[in-house]
Amino acid sequence: MILVPGVRNPAVADDSDPIELGVALLSHFEDPELSVAEAVDRLESVTTDPRLTREILETAEARGIIEREDATIEPVAGNYVSFESQVVVREGDFSCRRCGASLSTGHFVKFDAGELGPFGSSCIRKVTGRE
Repeated sequence: MILVPGVRNPAVADDSDPIELGVALLSHFEDPELSVAEAVDRLESVTTDPRLTREILETAEARGIIEREDATIEPVAGNYVSFESQVVVREGDFSCRRCGASLSTGHFVKFDAGELGPFGSSCIRKVTGRE
């Protein structure tokens, strides 16, 4: 699936705010620190619009969810995705939001701000920073 900048990502429910969903994703990163480029790579599962990505990062920083210094981000929220309660697995015909691979089993992350996915079993771990 091709993501077009400025076009809402079909992995994000129509009623989900991409800014809030991106902030929720940032608040659940398990990495002690990562580069801005790595964070942007993960946020592309929410949006490929550079303006929205910048707004997500600025909002997360203003709320104290991340700290930014030069090209490094440190998540400070201390939240983690609970694979037992926040990840929903569905059978169907999907394309991974991270790598584009065809999936018969999709993994979706449920946040208060909305649901994000589908991801393959390894990509969901990479997006959340578990791997």
